[in-house]
Amino acid sequence: MNKNRFEELFKEADKAFDGKYNKELDDLTGLSKKEVDSITPDTTDLRVYSVLIKVVENASKENLSKAQLVEDIKSLGETAIKIAKKVPQLAVLF
Repeated sequence: MNKNRFEELFKEADKAFDGKYNKELDDLTGLSKKEVDSITPDTTDLRVYSVLIKVVENASKENLSKAQLVEDIKSLGETAIKIAKKVPQLAVLF
């Protein structure tokens, strides 16, 4: 039996994109590089953007409350909040 070595990663991705924050996650991952780069002049925003996606993925998979998601995003700092505000469903939380 030749099992796909990425099967678990696909299951995790499906769980996140089918979870509570699937629309937010879809819109967040759909932001262009230009939109993300408009936050700060250096590459910090891209690093924060990457972590922010993981935070929203986790919140979606774990079915976290909106309050917990907001706290997690706030803990990433001002850049993460600015990026999150580019997604309408997340912007209303701030």
